[in-house]
Amino acid sequence: LYYKMQNTCLVVCTSLVIDLVAFTMILPLFPSIFEHYSTEDSSGLYAYLDGKVVEFQNLIKAPQQLNKVLFSGFIGAWFSFLQFLSSPFIGAFSDVFGRRISLLISLFGTLCSYIIWSFSSNSFALFLLSRTLGGLSKGNVSLSTAIVTDVSTEEKRGKAMAFIGVAFSIGFITGPMFGAFISHKFGSTFFYASIFATFLATLNLFYVFYSFNETLPKHQRVKSIGTCLWQAYNYIIPWRLLSFTAVKHIKQKGSRIRCNGCNQMLTTHLNILREAGWIYFLYLLLYSGLEYSLSFLTHLRFNYTSMQQGKMYLFCGILMTLIQGVYVRRIFPGRELKIASYGLMSIIPSFIIIGLSSNSIQLIIGLTLYSFSSATVVPCLTTVASTNGPVDQKGTILGIFRSLGSLARALGPILSSLLFWRFGSQLCYCGGGLLLIVPLIYLKHLKMKMK
Repeated sequence: LYYKMQNTCLVVCTSLVIDLVAFTMILPLFPSIFEHYSTEDSSGLYAYLDGKVVEFQNLIKAPQQLNKVLFSGFIGAWFSFLQFLSSPFIGAFSDVFGRRISLLISLFGTLCSYIIWSFSSNSFALFLLSRTLGGLSKGNVSLSTAIVTDVSTEEKRGKAMAFIGVAFSIGFITGPMFGAFISHKFGSTFFYASIFATFLATLNLFYVFYSFNETLPKHQRVKSIGTCLWQAYNYIIPWRLLSFTAVKHIKQKGSRIRCNGCNQMLTTHLNILREAGWIYFLYLLLYSGLEYSLSFLTHLRFNYTSMQQGKMYLFCGILMTLIQGVYVRRIFPGRELKIASYGLMSIIPSFIIIGLSSNSIQLIIGLTLYSFSSATVVPCLTTVASTNGPVDQKGTILGIFRSLGSLARALGPILSSLLFWRFGSQLCYCGGGLLLIVPLIYLKHLKMKMK
């Protein structure tokens, strides 16, 4: 069993790294991409949308130079909103038909989105289509957490989830640098980056096809596809999602959870899921919006080029990898909420420092705290979710968790880009940092209930 877990985690994490390198290549290119389409769009869609933004801008007297921030926020929100809609269906589909076929379908859709991206050099409409298909196909991350849960024991699950976190960090180390380097080296805004992303997606599809074996036995699968489709409805209604309505037959009174090395009584596992879900949602709602506009802050305030943006993401990625590889994977079972609270406490001053930064030293201090939070909060909360609920619904539970993340990432960029666009970066980042006190309070409350 241990060998199977190691082998499966290796395949899943390798696939995730390849996927995330391709996915994150675009991050440092966003400012230049929107500058490119402002003058090079044969479809006319960008000019039409920009005209509508200008009308609204004149109405509320927002600064015109920040229009591209607003565009980027809405594009990012659209991608995550589609991921929010599709992830529950992909997770439920995998509970019935298995993880392997679901993962392959997801990766094939991602490949098609990169192919469309490579043809979008002079068409903003095609670029938007590629982001649409990419959002609908982005189910491999939630599937990866379900796969790791399938093959890991409760004691080893935190360490296994940390490996997924390491894969994310490696992706963030190499992807933005590849994107920035290719754009800088070959002199194209994004054409060669899209070609390389297509190559990586093709490689990933074949790698998973030949290397990954099914991890969900037939006797543990949900029997009815109709039931899963009905459950998927619960995933796209926010209040049903936050109440974990789709989770059935969960243990009630007398359930136990490991906490601080010992078993503590809790009223229900379902309450743990609900409270952890709320914390996860509120954290990512604020975090994702500010994270998404970070490249615009450094571009506008410090005149960072795509290459400098890539180096910034490289710095954050290296820190995240070290923290997850050395620290997070060594966390003892039951200490996840404590470490998550450390991560939340670090993100509050992080965004305030970034928002007020006037030089690179101050920015680096803020990014260091940001990297610690990025490396700890999500893996720890995901581990808490994965240790609660029936075995045959792990995919459902983690699908809900990932959908909460997608919903937060759909709303976050809209909120932050609107604030950034209307009031500027300082108020946006300082206000967002202070609001992160709210999920920290919720987390402290959950920890108190578990003592």
